[in-house]
Amino acid sequence: MTVSQLALAVLLLPVAGALLLAGRGWRLPRIVTVIVGPGVVWASFAASLALFFWLQTGGPAKCDYVQCQDITYWTWIKSGSFEVPFNLLIDNLSIFMCLVITGVGALIVTYSVGYMEHEDGPSYARFFTYMDVFIFSMLLLVLAGNFVFLIVGWAMVGLSSYLLIGFWYQRRSAVLAARKAFVMNVIGDVGMILGAFVIFVTYHAVTYAAVFAQLKSGTFCPTGGQLTQCLHISVTDSSTLELAAFFLLVGAVAKSAQLPLHTWLPDAMEGPTPVSALIHAATMVTAGVYLIGRMHPIYDIATYAHGTVAIVGAVTALFAATIAIVQTDIKRVLAYSTMSQIGYMFLAVGIGAYAAGFFHLLAHAFFKALLFMAAGNVIHAMHDEQDMRKYGGLFRQLPRTSWSFLIGSLALVGVIPLVGFFSKEQILGAAFSKPDDSLALIVWIIGVVTALITGFYTGRMWWMAFGGKPSAKRGTTGDAGPRHDPGRPLGGRRVHPDQSPRHRPLAGLGLPGRRRWSRPLGGKRGRGHRRARDHGPRDAAFRRRVSLVRRQDVGTVEFPVPLGPAPARAQVLLRRDLRRRVRAPDGRPRRRRSA
Repeated sequence: MTVSQLALAVLLLPVAGALLLAGRGWRLPRIVTVIVGPGVVWASFAASLALFFWLQTGGPAKCDYVQCQDITYWTWIKSGSFEVPFNLLIDNLSIFMCLVITGVGALIVTYSVGYMEHEDGPSYARFFTYMDVFIFSMLLLVLAGNFVFLIVGWAMVGLSSYLLIGFWYQRRSAVLAARKAFVMNVIGDVGMILGAFVIFVTYHAVTYAAVFAQLKSGTFCPTGGQLTQCLHISVTDSSTLELAAFFLLVGAVAKSAQLPLHTWLPDAMEGPTPVSALIHAATMVTAGVYLIGRMHPIYDIATYAHGTVAIVGAVTALFAATIAIVQTDIKRVLAYSTMSQIGYMFLAVGIGAYAAGFFHLLAHAFFKALLFMAAGNVIHAMHDEQDMRKYGGLFRQLPRTSWSFLIGSLALVGVIPLVGFFSKEQILGAAFSKPDDSLALIVWIIGVVTALITGFYTGRMWWMAFGGKPSAKRGTTGDAGPRHDPGRPLGGRRVHPDQSPRHRPLAGLGLPGRRRWSRPLGGKRGRGHRRARDHGPRDAAFRRRVSLVRRQDVGTVEFPVPLGPAPARAQVLLRRDLRRRVRAPDGRPRRRRSA
């Protein structure tokens, strides 16, 4: 395959998978979704690897720049001398981001195969459709060679996050969280559009190559000419360039959840855990760092906007770390940790240490994905519980998960010889190596303090979950304690951790009966049993009614037991179960009490 075909394959393979699953996924066997959903992302990763090896073996030197790196497939808009082509930019930065997005993304999507197994056929296919669209949106964002398609990819990432955070749309909290994320990202989209418009009005171009060519400073001589024919060009800062840079920074701040547009990220935990891992580790929140790096010819000249990037990153890193200290929800601790680590990346690119910032982006993608997936396994084992105060002593009961979480935690803290040490050391070293720059020294002090706080809240998180003795609060909801470490891929064939209202509806009733009745309502119950329809999580009223059923005395159960807005089929099954299991001491069914 040629370079242009490989680049197009990287972009379009996730689209093909999403279209197939969206069109026929709900009718096709589940194995098709299992293969297509992660398979297209792995195929895109393979194509990205091929492009990476092409770059490393000197491929760009063997062909023309326009044919091999800034590849134009067709002209989308043409009006006089103005053109908007559909072009993909293949360089070190875009391939680096493609490898992170498809590599870490493929691992997370594969993890989702078991984690989302409880979903019925249409919801299962819908989830992987959204995930593939999300991967495609990020790939379009990082491969786009002009501002127009950059904005298209930017907006599609916001749409994908809205769909995934609100995947369980039956939950009011999930809908509100998705709405908040969408509104915050639209604010960033407006900033992106305004910044691109200012650049177009100033430089009369929308492609990166045309805009950045006008921002180069230096001495340019004609081929074969004399020194007297050379032209010296010096590009200086201007109010227009600063305005464009600040508008672009608004987009980066909103997408990467930096102050003051950060409030959507902790609420994004309402989505499934694989979604949290994908948003926080490899895709959405890294888009702002990529934007600053891609626009470095602008920010290298716009010094005020460039300094603001470093200030925003340093303040956000410290602010989010202090909030994480007092969080008790394990996923929220990781969410604020993500804000803090993205702040480190902003700090790095804000002082011109682009290599250090992107190295930390790569390291963070891996250890944060590990932490989220391990956290999903812990939540799963604790019967949906995310409050770390009800954990404790899980090291012996979940040894493999504990070790995985410990490795990710040590990398997050920056303990040598793990990768987090080297990436943070490069950022802080780059800031400390500029003694004449007062801003660099200030952000270095903030970075050091943030690193110490990171070690505290990460150690607190691990100890509350895995160290010490089991919490006295464990088991108060009728659960016997944590399940054993499953010994299979995280999120294997188990009851799902994130939708507690419909899990184990009869657990904790204290009624005699076989273990099959502790299975999820609608689970497999043997030959001849009709499977209940999966209606998703119910509202608070249903949870209150079920808790009332659990507290009733066995000898005085009335039928029918009021269940509120539970699905009709679920009510029938629950009442049938109560009738079969509530028996008199002589084995005969109890007589129903008259009204």
